[in-house]
Amino acid sequence: MSSTELAREIATIAGRAREAALIVAKSSAEERRRALEFTAAAVRESATEIIEANARDLSAAESNGLGAAMIDRLRLSSERLEGIAEAIGEIAQMPDLIGRFEREEVRPNGLRVARMRIPLGVIAMIYESRPNVTTDAAALCIKSGNAVILRGGSEAFHSNQALGEAVCRGLARAGLPEYGAQVIPSTDRATVNLLLQRDQDIDLVIPRGGEGLIRFVTETSRIPVIQHYKGVCHLYVHQAADLDMALSIAENGKVQRPGVCNAVETILVDRAIADSFVSELCRRFAALGVEIRGDQTVCDIAGRLAGQAGTVVAAGDEDWTAEYLALIVAVRVVDGIGEAIDHIERYGSNHSEAIVTEDSEASERFVRQVGSSTVLVNASTRFADGGQLGLGAEIGISTTKLHAYGPMGAEGLTTTKFVVRGAGQIRQ
Repeated sequence: MSSTELAREIATIAGRAREAALIVAKSSAEERRRALEFTAAAVRESATEIIEANARDLSAAESNGLGAAMIDRLRLSSERLEGIAEAIGEIAQMPDLIGRFEREEVRPNGLRVARMRIPLGVIAMIYESRPNVTTDAAALCIKSGNAVILRGGSEAFHSNQALGEAVCRGLARAGLPEYGAQVIPSTDRATVNLLLQRDQDIDLVIPRGGEGLIRFVTETSRIPVIQHYKGVCHLYVHQAADLDMALSIAENGKVQRPGVCNAVETILVDRAIADSFVSELCRRFAALGVEIRGDQTVCDIAGRLAGQAGTVVAAGDEDWTAEYLALIVAVRVVDGIGEAIDHIERYGSNHSEAIVTEDSEASERFVRQVGSSTVLVNASTRFADGGQLGLGAEIGISTTKLHAYGPMGAEGLTTTKFVVRGAGQIRQ
């Protein structure tokens, strides 16, 4: 396809999305609920075709030498498809947001002022690898009264097309425009650039993938972008921590799924408990195959463990800002909660930070002074996820404070408008 033809196609897709958004925004909560229930049914009905399409992507991925972890993210099985359908069904049953009135008050002049929740309009999703993002994003956008344009990675092209067709059938069965959710039918990278220039049709762009993709989208787009460059998540073990709890949380945060953005990348330990905690952390992580990048105190403690510490190497400045996405963790000993908070402010990415402590004053200070989008007390950073936090599903994570902050579900895809009711008041 020539560049002119491609530009024309993207313009058509964006224009159809704008038209569909106007209709979906006016639809009833019942119509949107039924559309998602029909979509879940369409995924189940099309399971054979979707798995066949996925097999084509898997074959290409293996031929192109994609790693085992990437191939696992890409793979769709009957069980995973059922999970996708169940997730769509759960979003369908969530309370409706559109038209909800909030913060109603009566002004001294008798005006009744409220805010009404409304859709954003057209959302463009640009994402990598995971086919389930196609249906999660479509379901959340439809639930919140928006239209969506989906541009997935080339490695999942056939899977995304098949899932997108199921979404379109669900919309059509409910009497909503099938253009309410469109998957870009091309792997040409120029489609991303073209989408990012359609500010007259698209209201928000959500990139989901590696830091390189997100920076490219942010730097190229003429449309507002939800940003989340990386997850440098911290676990701070306070001097009043239950050390067994802290070890369990550290293991879960680093080891359960090291390749995700809410995995722990840096552990900060109070000096008062450093000898005992760091020793046990080294032993546990040695058994789990985790490499530690430690400051001088950590290296000294590890050196006294006579071969029980596993791989512990001296940390460099770059380790404090690293998102390893692997079985590697940076560990630093700090002189109290103030130094821990200072470290997070200097090196963090506004993603997720956790404190382990039995001291309520320390936990309250941490919660109030740490400005990241998710702050946890005595819990793993792995809970920084829309599904885990009660959003039903997650379309992305914002680490910038305008519009939305933290994991985004359906409510993050809406805004509010002022509604003012009077009885003939005029301004003097």
